Amino acid sequence: GLGGGCANWSADMLQLCKITDSLLIGNARSACSEELILREAVTLCINVSVQQPFPSVRVGTLRVPIYDDPAENLYRHFDHCADAIESTARRGGRSVVYCKNGRSRSASICVAYLMKHRGLSLQEAFQMVKSARSVVEPNEGFWAQLQRYEKELERRRTSVGGNRDSSLHCTDTQDAPGGGQE
Repeated sequence: GLGGGCANWSADMLQLCKITDSLLIGNARSACSEELILREAVTLCINVSVQQPFPSVRVGTLRVPIYDDPAENLYRHFDHCADAIESTARRGGRSVVYCKNGRSRSASICVAYLMKHRGLSLQEAFQMVKSARSVVEPNEGFWAQLQRYEKELERRRTSVGGNRDSSLHCTDTQDAPGGGQE
């Protein structure tokens, strides 16, 4: 792997764990540390929670208002978040994805990104996230949604004459600002 994982840090230490050069994962306390956000040169914060705060520094923000509940539909946010991480990386920025504990919701979004934009299988992507942050464990509902997403990505890649750009545009109106009051 890329090393620099957070495996041997104690749970109460503030840390952002590096999955790729442009993607970090952590818990909300770490992601809201101004010092860490500045030190790691984070430019986009993806907050996968309903109530956790954003850091007070000026960075791009994206909230995915989902509870860590297997019944929640995180699937419909996979494309949008993966594309936001990728476009940030292409501009030379860095994203941090976080939720309360940095275990289930944020890990699922990172896995979805690696599958979509790095072409990894679900198992490969999960191992890459796990080696960066050993405590990650998507709940069973999110795991099933990731399995479904893996099949969907496979279907898109093999569909004859499929327009490659179509997946980059978010067509789900519920993801538009102000929509999807849950």
